[in-house]
Amino acid sequence: MTQSPAKASAPSASHPQEILLAEPRGFCAGVDRAIEIVERALIKFGAPIYVRHEIVHNTYVVNDLKDKGAIFIEELDDVPPGATLVFSAHGVSRAVQDEARARGFQIFDATCPLVTKVHVEVAKLHKEGYEFIMIGHKGHPEVEGTMGQLDSGIHLVEDVADVARIQPSQTSLLAVVTQTTLSVDDAAEISAAVKARFPAVRAPKQQDICYATQNRQDAVKVMSPQVDILIVVGSPTSSNSNRLRELAAKLGTDAYMVDDASELQESWFEGRSRVGLTAGASAPDVLVRQVIDRLRAMGAVSVRKMDGIEETIKFPLPKGLKMDSEQTLAAGSSRLHQPDA
Repeated sequence: MTQSPAKASAPSASHPQEILLAEPRGFCAGVDRAIEIVERALIKFGAPIYVRHEIVHNTYVVNDLKDKGAIFIEELDDVPPGATLVFSAHGVSRAVQDEARARGFQIFDATCPLVTKVHVEVAKLHKEGYEFIMIGHKGHPEVEGTMGQLDSGIHLVEDVADVARIQPSQTSLLAVVTQTTLSVDDAAEISAAVKARFPAVRAPKQQDICYATQNRQDAVKVMSPQVDILIVVGSPTSSNSNRLRELAAKLGTDAYMVDDASELQESWFEGRSRVGLTAGASAPDVLVRQVIDRLRAMGAVSVRKMDGIEETIKFPLPKGLKMDSEQTLAAGSSRLHQPDA
């Protein structure tokens, strides 16, 4: 749970009165796909299903899938011979892919297609002789997966200061890639610093930051000036959720990130009548509904959904997960795919 500096505003009520819901919020297409892959594998092949790393960075989602028979591991040594293995939405290095194939696991890749797009671009340009500057957070599994597509020639920068320190072996063939869940504004600032130092650097053909990250950040930019406090539903490990809270803070809005409704504190809402509510791309809407219920118990009397972009993107599932009608019906009953609040 994290907090931003308080926003200066005159108190208008002792308890929250109105809740503004960001649009869009919550699950994106890549997260939906990753969870469905695990759920379908459990139904089709039976428990246990092994998942390398948390399928997505959300405590509720991971615990729900554990209850259904998923086992989350970090090392392939923990997967028994002949088991079914799912790669998380964040992607994995080529070394992990090669080892998993060599061990003979039945593999389903839940890597977000937008992350896979970055991997494909890295592989293509590497064959043409390019080195890479990757903008991202050290230690994040997506960054490890992307950097692990190559044995060398990819340099990580986390901020503008890092740009001055990196030493590529050549600068005539140099390209930028980014982690897909970064702050849009921060990534633009770092990209500008890279361009200033390496004028011939090749930018991505399309912005690497995913559409869902962009849309949720844009919604927070619109919402923040209209509310007295902003609540972000998301787990501490979720990069895109953390960026939403940080963005609100930069805009001067008092903001908190919570894993679930139990973390809300009534003292946060004293003198704040209008509450903004959003959720990271890995947070299910059931958690948003629970936060709304808790705010209603504190005195909120209305919920208003803001106008925003309607996301209609859906990514195809890997081959081998087709189910019969009875299995499909069982898959549709998941707690994680309930209608919006």
